[in-house]
Amino acid sequence: MRILQVSSARAFGGGERHVADLARGLAARGHEVYAALAPGSPLRGELDALPPANVLTLPLRNALDLGSAVRLARFTREHRIDVVHAHVARDYTLAAFAARRAPRSRLVVTRHVLFPLGRVHRYALSRVARVVAVSHAVARALGAQGLFPAEKIRVVPNAVDLERFEAARAEFERGREVGTRARLRVGLVGELSEVKGQDVFLRAAALVLPRFGGAAEFVVVGADTSREGRHRARLEALAAELRLGDGVRLSGEWEDTADVLPSFDLFVSASRSEAFGIAMVEAMACGVPVVATATEGAREIVEHGVDGLLVPVGDAGALAEAITSLLADDARRKLFGARARESARARFGLASMIEATERVYAEALGT
Repeated sequence: MRILQVSSARAFGGGERHVADLARGLAARGHEVYAALAPGSPLRGELDALPPANVLTLPLRNALDLGSAVRLARFTREHRIDVVHAHVARDYTLAAFAARRAPRSRLVVTRHVLFPLGRVHRYALSRVARVVAVSHAVARALGAQGLFPAEKIRVVPNAVDLERFEAARAEFERGREVGTRARLRVGLVGELSEVKGQDVFLRAAALVLPRFGGAAEFVVVGADTSREGRHRARLEALAAELRLGDGVRLSGEWEDTADVLPSFDLFVSASRSEAFGIAMVEAMACGVPVVATATEGAREIVEHGVDGLLVPVGDAGALAEAITSLLADDARRKLFGARARESARARFGLASMIEATERVYAEALGT
């Protein structure tokens, strides 16, 4: 198949990791893969498996960028693209226009988030061949909005490169033998924002740290894409108000989560809403147990009491109790970590995701 991946992403997150892994995996399986990206796209460096001629750079400013739509349609026709696959909502209308102008092409879109699509999408996506939801929660949200017939929606969970994270964990463990870290490390990874609940994480830290007398630390990993860094400033002010001192670090963004996740003894997701939660799966692939607020996505990933713990959304006290229970019980924490790794291997490998996406493409093409 000739497959065009379309993404106007300006920052790199779980959705962009998904696009990169999918493109590389499809290329490795013999498909002709193309990509349409915005200038300076963080995806460009991740798509080294694609020949430069297969990558089209477009402004991709917004859903009404007619110039980008026309150029995308021309590229689609000239390269005889079979499937145009869009991943960001503002790209859906442009990809739909391109697919309409290329008679042999079929449109597939992936929905990575829970909030509803806009009115413009009702017409633009009227001829979409398939809609991929990254979780059952997203599929339910799409169904409730009624934009697409149920038979066009397919659930294909996000996946991770299991071998990469397992290798990173093994490398970390070899280093730990030389010098054992004195503190237990509790980490949260995600873009700094209200929805990711870093404030709840800090409030939980304020309840946990006194119980361990300096033997634990909390780490927040994530970029602040807000204007003038207001999210980070807000969290720094909260940390000062709670007198967390050196018990908490805001470390900024890591280029590769495989470099930081293996150092965690416990991974926390404090999100107020989560469609899937790729960082949770990455942590599990490293053998790190998860404590998560019971968002829609977390409930599909973590099995409470088996490979992690779930607590009510926004409840810092409950989050603190769950964290404390695992930090205080080495055997249980390690058991959960081993089960988390097994669960990740069984459910979230790249091969399964790529094969499922191939099936969606085949359905879209009627083959």
